[in-house]
Order: sequence, then structure tokens, then C-alpha cells
Amino acid sequence: MKRMTTQLRALVKAGKFLELPAVHDPLGAKLAESIGFKTIYNGGFVTGGSTTISEPLLTMTEQITVAANMAKAVDIPVIMDAGAGWGEPLHTMRTVRECIRAGIAGVHIEDQLFPKRAHYHTYVAHNIPFNEFRDKIRLACVQRDQTDRDFVIIARSDACREQGYKEAVKRMRMACDEGADMGLIFPRTPAETKSAPKDCKLPMVYVQSRGNRDGRPLYSFKQLEDMGYAGSIDAILSVGVQYHFMRKALLELKKTGDYTGISQKDYITARKGVEDLIGLEDYYRIERETVEKTEGKKPKRR
Repeated sequence: MKRMTTQLRALVKAGKFLELPAVHDPLGAKLAESIGFKTIYNGGFVTGGSTTISEPLLTMTEQITVAANMAKAVDIPVIMDAGAGWGEPLHTMRTVRECIRAGIAGVHIEDQLFPKRAHYHTYVAHNIPFNEFRDKIRLACVQRDQTDRDFVIIARSDACREQGYKEAVKRMRMACDEGADMGLIFPRTPAETKSAPKDCKLPMVYVQSRGNRDGRPLYSFKQLEDMGYAGSIDAILSVGVQYHFMRKALLELKKTGDYTGISQKDYITARKGVEDLIGLEDYYRIERETVEKTEGKKPKRR
């Protein structure tokens, strides 16, 4: 089987639109794969939320561990949010090396200040100077070429929020010149959203920020592909769904001592689905052929 970096590189080269649902654990990764997604994403928000650490306080090791566990569980490429590369250009180079060693297929690297501030989540961007971002992207690409040329580097700029759209485009064009494979900005209006794929020189990824409180537009995959985007990250999908539906289930359980949101029939299906995703049928077969056979026992169906 091809390396995940090679698979991702082939998708990008072929111009395949990257559908990137954000998930935060191996089960979610396997579920996305079983449904037919060809790529998945592990973002800082979903890792920070699911671990209750918060994205600004995540260490490189914590983020890579989550993404690596997802990558080990599936046969499709995982793209990871590498934040600001956990430091300066030298630290960013190490981040790229560690991601490649962990089986992660690509990352995006942003022009945010490091360490990241909690105020980032109030849409306050703290951008590093243009030249510092240039050096970080350039050396990330140098490390990619030295370690695994198929690893995908996505340059991300938050400049739209502070310096404006023109500065974000300028940074994307610089990133293209320095060797980045794709780009990512945060357009503020429908007009900027439509213009970005034409203006930025790089194949662009759109971030679908469901639940955003600053009016950023939301679009379907098809709408974004028609605009010329090369992919879309659905950035908080897994933790948003988990919070909303788990909260409803727990409230009912606490209030009534029972949960009726899923029928018994559907829960049997769900439980069996989880067992199938984690490979229990294969484990049952191996035990029937070995230890259960030796002991003369038949495993009981649960």
C-alpha cells in the first residue's frame, strides 16, 4: 500500500477536492473512512475541546499523539493542524519531521504568534511579521523535501482578520514562491471567498467554521468546489456534534433515569457497528481457531 503522504500528494496533484471532516479520535476516523471519505482532518479546536486542554495550551506532543492515533487506525491520509509550528523556524522543522515519523500526511502552518493566546478564540489574530512567516514556511518546505517530498505543507494566514484580505493574499503568494503546496486564509465576505482561489496562486482550502460568531460565510463542499477551492475543512464537526447530542442524552438520563433518543433496534445496530469498526469479528475468528478451540468452548454472543 502507498504511504499516506504519497496518497495525499496524488489527490492534490490530480486536483481532487479534499473533503476534510474534523475528527478527534480513532473511532471517528474509522467511521469517516467507512462512510467513504478519502481524507480526514485533526484540528486544534477538536483536540483542544475533546481533551479539555484548549487549543492554545496544546503541546506539539499532545496534538501529534491524537493525529497519529487516528492515522494508525485508517488507510486514508490524515491532515493535522500544526498551529504555529510550536515555535520559530527551527521548531517548525522539528514539527514537520515528527509528523512524518508519526504517519501524518500533511499539516497546515499558520502565521499566528507562538505561544498562541486564548484570545484567538475571540477572533483576535496575533500575526507574526511577513518575513518571519516567510522563513517559517520556507524551512518547513526544506524539511519536507529532506524527509518526505510527498508530505503536504499548507500555508495558513489569519491576516484577513487584522491586516485585511490583500495582506492575506500577499502571504499566500509568498508561500507559493517558498514551496508550499496549498494555502488557507479566512475570507470575511462572500466576495473575498469567491476571489481567493483566483488571487492566491496556491490551491486553496476553505475552513468551514460552524457555529462561528463573527459572520464568516458557510458553504457546502459543492459550492466551494464550484468556486475553485481545492478542499474544505469542516473544522469543529466532531466536538460540536458530540457536545450537542451527548448533552441531550445526558440531560434525559439525569432527569428520567432512561434514554429514549435511540430505539433499542437502532442501538443494537450502533453497538454492532462499533464492534465491526474496531475489528471484533476478526478477533472472534482468531479465538475460535486458537484458544476457544483448545478449551472446547464456544464464545457466547453478547
